[in-house]
Amino acid sequence: MKRLFTSSKAYLFLLVLALVATLFPVGKANAAYNLVWSDEFDGTSINGNNWVFETGTGSGGWGNNELEYYTSRPENARIENGNLVIEARKESFGGMNYTSARLKTQGKKSFKYGRIEARMKLPKGQGLWPAFWTLGADIGTVGWPKSGEIDIMEHINNENNTYGYIHWDAGGNADYGGASQSFDPTQYHVYSIEWTSSAIKWFVDGVQFREANILNSINSTEEFHKDHFLLLNLAVGGNWPGSPDGSTVFPGKMYVDYVRVYQDGGTTPPPSGSIVSGGTYKLINTNSGKALDVSGAGTSPGTNVQIWTDNGSGAQKWTIYRNADGSYKLINTNSALALDVSGAGTSDGTNVQVWTDLGNGAQTWNITQNADGSYKLINTNSRKALDVSSSGTADGTNVQIWTDNGTGAQKWNLVRLQ
Repeated sequence: MKRLFTSSKAYLFLLVLALVATLFPVGKANAAYNLVWSDEFDGTSINGNNWVFETGTGSGGWGNNELEYYTSRPENARIENGNLVIEARKESFGGMNYTSARLKTQGKKSFKYGRIEARMKLPKGQGLWPAFWTLGADIGTVGWPKSGEIDIMEHINNENNTYGYIHWDAGGNADYGGASQSFDPTQYHVYSIEWTSSAIKWFVDGVQFREANILNSINSTEEFHKDHFLLLNLAVGGNWPGSPDGSTVFPGKMYVDYVRVYQDGGTTPPPSGSIVSGGTYKLINTNSGKALDVSGAGTSPGTNVQIWTDNGSGAQKWTIYRNADGSYKLINTNSALALDVSGAGTSDGTNVQVWTDLGNGAQTWNITQNADGSYKLINTNSRKALDVSSSGTADGTNVQIWTDNGTGAQKWNLVRLQ
C-alpha cells in the first residue's frame, strides 16, 4: 500500500535504468501455474490459520496519515455469503472518526514468486482506499522500504481504474507502477500479479497493464527475490486519496470472493471442497464411472444431457464459474451453453439440458463436497440434486434432477482439466 510518493528525480532515475519491461496489455496470465494455497471464504468466520488482524492507528496513520482505526470487530471484517467483507464505517472509535479492518498472512503464509490473485468488488467514494498487497516477510528486522512491497491492487476515490506498484530501497524509497485500463471496479474483477525471478506483471481479469523488470536484482530490486506475506485492507483518507467529504457514502464495503496463490510445479491441491472459478472440469459419476455429457456433442439450446464413457471431448468439458452469492454455473466448453433444468422445473425427474446462459435459478447450482471426496450439485431453484436416472450405468442414460438422497447416482468426481 503506497507509503510515500517518489520524487520526480527518483522517477527519472527509474526510467533511465529501464526498469519498465512493458507498459500496456500484452498477454494473458500463465496457465501453467498450479494452485498451492487459497482462502475461498466459504466458512462462517475468518480463518485464523490464514489471517491475523492489524489493529489501531499505526505509526502516523500507517505511514500515510490515514484516518481510520483498524479493528478486529465483525462490524469491520466478517464472512458473508462466501465473501470476506471489509467494512469502513464513519464512527468515533479509539480517538478516530472512522473504523475499518486490515488483515495479513504474516506469520501464517508467505510466498516467493507465482501468480497471486483475488476476486473482489470495491467501494467507490472520496477518501476510500481499498488495497490488496504484499510486504517482505523480513519487515520486522529490516523495516520498510527494505522489506519491499508489491501493490497488486489499489483503488482510490471514484476512479474507474486501479493501480499496481512496487516499492523498494534504492538509497531511499523507490517505486514504480501506474494505472490499469478503465473498467468498473464496483463489480467483481480478478486482480493478479505474475511474479517470477525476472519480472512482476500486473493484470485485471487476465489482461496485463504493467510490468517491472527485476532480473538479477536490477536497480537494487533484491527485495523481490524473497518471501512476502499478503495483506487486505480498506483505508479511509491518507496522503494519496485525501479525506472523505460530504459525498462519501458510509459504510463502504470491500468484498473479497477468494485469494489464491499459484506456483510453477506446485503440488498442494486446492483445499477440501474448493472449486476454482473459471477452471475447466469433467464430472464423473461415481456410480457409473461415466462422464456428464452433452448428447451428440450438440450445440443447440435444449440438447439433452446424459452420461457417456469418458472420452475427453468438449461435450464432456465444463467450465465452472462462481456466482456472487456463492453458487455456481457450469458452461459446456463445446457449446458455450449452460447446464440447465428444463423449464425451470422443480419436480423429481425433470430433465437436465444445455441452454443459453441466462443466469437464472434453473442454471444455478450449489456444489458441496461429500465425506468421501465426491461432490453433489444441488439446483438452487428446485433444491434438488443432479441425478442419473434410475442409477443407470449405460451410455446415454438420462440426467435429471431428483430429491437429494446421497446415492451414487447423485455423486460426481470433479476432475480439474485446466
